[in-house]
Amino acid sequence: MTPTEFSVAAEDRYFEDYVPDAVFEYGDVPVTEAEIIEFASRFDPQRMHVDPAAAAHGRFGGLIASGWHTAAMMMRLVVDNFLPGAASLASPGIDELRWLKPVRPGDVLRIRVSVLEATPSRSRPDRGMVRSFVEVLNQDGDVVMSMKPMNIIRRRGQP
Repeated sequence: MTPTEFSVAAEDRYFEDYVPDAVFEYGDVPVTEAEIIEFASRFDPQRMHVDPAAAAHGRFGGLIASGWHTAAMMMRLVVDNFLPGAASLASPGIDELRWLKPVRPGDVLRIRVSVLEATPSRSRPDRGMVRSFVEVLNQDGDVVMSMKPMNIIRRRGQP
């Protein structure tokens, strides 16, 4: 049977708790027009993200969240629910980041995280690499974003 919940709380998790083929879901994050405009005004000030009137006549037929805003909301869910509190060491990057559907005001997002691999480090026995597949879903179950992050996580019993 594939795990769908961790057996320990985030602050007590280590590399050994990340089992390949485990799938976890977390959420919900409501998306508001005000937050879309606020984020985009600071970090991605394209009209489709900051100007509802202009966005209504644009390619997407209305205001949409910046993909980076979607990624930030996803990251909050990952940090709060999936990553270990004290044992998360770093991330060397992500692969295959995709924005698949627009995120709009009124959407409610959640994430589904599938553990793809958990590989102990050969050169640093105190840690391992966890590769996962993260999907961001809207309230209809549509995948709006996906990516494959890598996380370096301390092994249990290691300093």
